[in-house]
Amino acid sequence: MAASRDETVSVPRRHPDAPRAVPGLRPVALMLGLGKPSPAQWRELGEALVVGDAPMDELVDWMYAEGMDRTRPLFEQALAHGIDTVPEAPEPLRAFFVRVETPPPWLDREQLARAEMVFRQGGSDGLYVARDVSFLGGYLASGFNKTLLRTGALEKGPGKRFAETLQWALDVTSDDGMAPLGRGYHATIHVRLIHGLVRRHVAQLPDWQAQEWGLPINQTDMAATLVGALIAPFLGSLGMGLLVPPRDLAAAAHLARYVGWLIGVEDRFLPNDFRDSVRVLYHCMTAITNPDETTRQLAIPMADDPLNWHYPNFPRLRGRIARSQHLSIAAMFLGSSGMRHLGLPPHVLPWYPLLRLPVNLVRSLAVRLPGGAQRAARAGRRRQEEFLTKLIGTESAVIGDSARHIASAA
Repeated sequence: MAASRDETVSVPRRHPDAPRAVPGLRPVALMLGLGKPSPAQWRELGEALVVGDAPMDELVDWMYAEGMDRTRPLFEQALAHGIDTVPEAPEPLRAFFVRVETPPPWLDREQLARAEMVFRQGGSDGLYVARDVSFLGGYLASGFNKTLLRTGALEKGPGKRFAETLQWALDVTSDDGMAPLGRGYHATIHVRLIHGLVRRHVAQLPDWQAQEWGLPINQTDMAATLVGALIAPFLGSLGMGLLVPPRDLAAAAHLARYVGWLIGVEDRFLPNDFRDSVRVLYHCMTAITNPDETTRQLAIPMADDPLNWHYPNFPRLRGRIARSQHLSIAAMFLGSSGMRHLGLPPHVLPWYPLLRLPVNLVRSLAVRLPGGAQRAARAGRRRQEEFLTKLIGTESAVIGDSARHIASAA
């Protein structure tokens, strides 16, 4: 059972004595005037390593106690159509869904719609940053890797997990994706359930070292993953010449705040604006960046994955070009030290970001023409979907498929 906010918590040994260096983020933090966590914030980040998602953890415990074969269909019915469509819904189920179906008072749906469109405008370059910086660079957080490896991340391969994450991001940023019962809402609550199942399963494994690693999928890890997935692509796109106005960055932060609220991140780690979203990411990463042998175990297959993507022609040549392309993006933002920790070539010319810089500057100007934003969003989403197809071919990316075995094992 996950620790609740009312329980006495202790800081696991994975929490360092002082904030660590974070490849790629420190310069951004300095430009925004962000300092390292205060002593109180540092303590809070450490304590949050043993805090899960109490509403979902309690619901998962109830689902297993009552029988997953009976309660899982009720959960899926409520998720797809709303809790009011479940006749005589059990109180634990009703309480959870009333909670997530009741919008927080600060929610601005116009901001969500703007953020969804801005994300689509980023096209494939935004997704490349998500893959090569947030996802690949996330392996520097070895504490989170301990959970991934126990869910079979190596056996399933990096492409499958990223494809599922990419499908979730596309759902969240689809037209009205975060509307009530929308695609993004559905995908996010589904991911929240998977997190609860994984947290329960991995925490019960005999080799899980709670005093060393804390709780699987804890608040600190979740906050870093959330902001890394939805905000880092905007930071990277800025570095590649795709200019995003301040109001669009504010909308992106609002989307991250609402998605985080839905997925189980506590209010204290939800960003209030774009600058604050960078602060949350930076502070969390100073607490969880601790590369070890698991970093290379996961990063090297991820870097080589483009060799196996689905190309319509010249697959061998295109695979090598794609591998070089994505390494160049990672090298630009993670730096030589980050690449070295990942087990990747430390000195790679950032040729792809340099080539895209003038192209994206022109795209940024075109967005401001009449109808330009809508055209850019349509073209960007088409490129994003093409990238997903390149990853998985004719298969479908089913969110949570890589963790399907855990539901029956927890």
